[in-house]
Amino acid sequence: MNPLNSMNAVPVFVAGIGNSGPEHWQTLWHAELAHSVWVEHSSWDAPVRDVWVRELDEALRAVDGPKVLVAHSLGCTLVTEWAAQHKDEGVVAALLVAMPDVHGPVFPGEAVGFDTPELHDLPFRTVLVASQDDPYGAFAHAEGAAATLGAELVDVGALGHINSLSGLGRWTQGRALLDALLTARRGADD
Repeated sequence: MNPLNSMNAVPVFVAGIGNSGPEHWQTLWHAELAHSVWVEHSSWDAPVRDVWVRELDEALRAVDGPKVLVAHSLGCTLVTEWAAQHKDEGVVAALLVAMPDVHGPVFPGEAVGFDTPELHDLPFRTVLVASQDDPYGAFAHAEGAAATLGAELVDVGALGHINSLSGLGRWTQGRALLDALLTARRGADD
């Protein structure tokens, strides 16, 4: 039995700057999971932290029951910013993939207000997935972020920014991580 169908948690997809295109694993997973939610933003190309935090919070409040966040890139930073300002809103777990270094040399300048991230121990189970050659965040950054967030760190080797340019398609390794996270969460509720 697919663990995603055996629990009531709703996968909530939190994309990064520019949104995730049609070949991105987030988009492909969202299409497969009829009960999932995609967080929309008023500006995908010029994100403002406070606006994005508000939009994420509104999206989460609109979904009843437990939620599992599935974030990529700036979406990971957004999750930490949201968690620093809000109660859990039913979030039971998060899969954070390719968390960028907001002080790194290639962090997008058009992302406003993300330069002082509020990193702290997250109040829900978190798995942080990192690549050894992510241009937006060194692996050492991911190690430090995982420790600060109280997250399990998963090293997936050299997959770049773990996006559509990485040629991952459905990215079965990541989907297995999500399924395992949801299975463990379901088991905790039994």
